[in-house]
Amino acid sequence: MPLLLLKDLPRYECLLEAAKSFPDLDPSATEVFLNLLRTGDEVFRVADQNLAQHNISQGRFTVMMLLLDKIENCPQPRTPAELADMAGVARATMTGLIDTLERDALVKRAPDPVDRRMMSICLTAKGEALMHTILPAHFQIMAKLMAPLSEAERKTLVRLLTKVLQCAGELAVPGGASPAGPAVAIKAPAAH
Repeated sequence: MPLLLLKDLPRYECLLEAAKSFPDLDPSATEVFLNLLRTGDEVFRVADQNLAQHNISQGRFTVMMLLLDKIENCPQPRTPAELADMAGVARATMTGLIDTLERDALVKRAPDPVDRRMMSICLTAKGEALMHTILPAHFQIMAKLMAPLSEAERKTLVRLLTKVLQCAGELAVPGGASPAGPAVAIKAPAAH
């Protein structure tokens, strides 16, 4: 479901007019915020369409990406708790994702090689094959979406989005709901 339920964004002049009635409304901040949500929704929709062709959800895809061990020098989670932490979801949510992936023979549970009291999750051969089918188009979509931006613009965008992400993390209410809705723990990506 999209985060922004507006078909057309309000014009800046309309935001200026609204600020007369709502003094806390910062027109430029609102314009950027609405455009960020709109862009995020559209980018998510495009990526989701590719995944839907393979009958996989964003959540299940995220778990499988985290388990893909073909990327060297990247920490690989093993346990459901590690997966939940890396995906930023509740452990119960991760259990549900793992259950459906296991049902479809895309992942398997096995005793953890480090701590036999724990369960370890890994991709099956079928899961790896599915990822090798999905990823080429997924990466092509990312490249096409970012094609209008130069390398310098991309770096600037990452830097700017990181600032917004850090601020959102500071505004999130840990373990509770804000007046605007449930809080989401947000981790800023490591600086490049």
